[in-house]
Amino acid sequence: MVSSTRGVLYPARLPEFHRLPPEAAARDLAVWFWIPEWSIEPGRSSRQEIVGYPALNLVVEQGVVTLSGVTTRASHRDLRGTGWAVGALLRPAAVAALVDDPAMLVDTQQTVDAPELVEAVSAAMASGEGRRVRAVAVFSDWLVRRVGPLDDAARHANALVEVLMGDDSADTIEEAAMRLAVSTRTLQRLCHRHVGVSPAAMIRRRRLQEAAERLRLDPGIDLSGLAAELGYADHAHLTRDFRSILGMAPRTYRAGSSEQSPDESAQA
Repeated sequence: MVSSTRGVLYPARLPEFHRLPPEAAARDLAVWFWIPEWSIEPGRSSRQEIVGYPALNLVVEQGVVTLSGVTTRASHRDLRGTGWAVGALLRPAAVAALVDDPAMLVDTQQTVDAPELVEAVSAAMASGEGRRVRAVAVFSDWLVRRVGPLDDAARHANALVEVLMGDDSADTIEEAAMRLAVSTRTLQRLCHRHVGVSPAAMIRRRRLQEAAERLRLDPGIDLSGLAAELGYADHAHLTRDFRSILGMAPRTYRAGSSEQSPDESAQA
């Protein structure tokens, strides 16, 4: 599941950006921590466009902690001024300790009352060289304390993400249920309880992320062949998925992803 840029639609436009693994004690709670840092000239902005993983993110930024749900469309954010963020891409095992119903957070977010986390991460990010590693360490420690010991149900929930989003992921709901030794109905319940969306939506997101990454890395790739390789019914199916989530056709994205300079624009 870990990729240095998968999910980022235009990596060449990113400010300084790092993905770091969690501390050992938090490996069952976070896939990785992501840390952008930016300094944009006054009067300008840098647009960052993402097609997110089907997972919740816990983010510390500007003195606030937010818990963001799964997104159903590509999203963007315009960076201005100088700043940083430290976010954790959460594993399902961490979700129950933070929200009762993750489906309520789909395409939205809520604040989390955690002043001690803000203070610890902010202090780490202000500490100079090694700040990102220290920020991940204190964030990991907070997660471990907040979530507490994991039970078998939480570990089973983590397994579903590996089956649906991992390198050797299942192509269908039925295959995923078989690998997890549960019924398709139980799989549906696990996904809604710990992620907030259906297993089918998770599979579609994985395919789309991989398709976008492949198009970016190999602009000459045949679209019909790519569609077949990723499990789409045909080229038209791939195009419909792109238009639905990204708002553009694969060919349009492929042309735009060749841009190599930061996307900074003057503001009125």
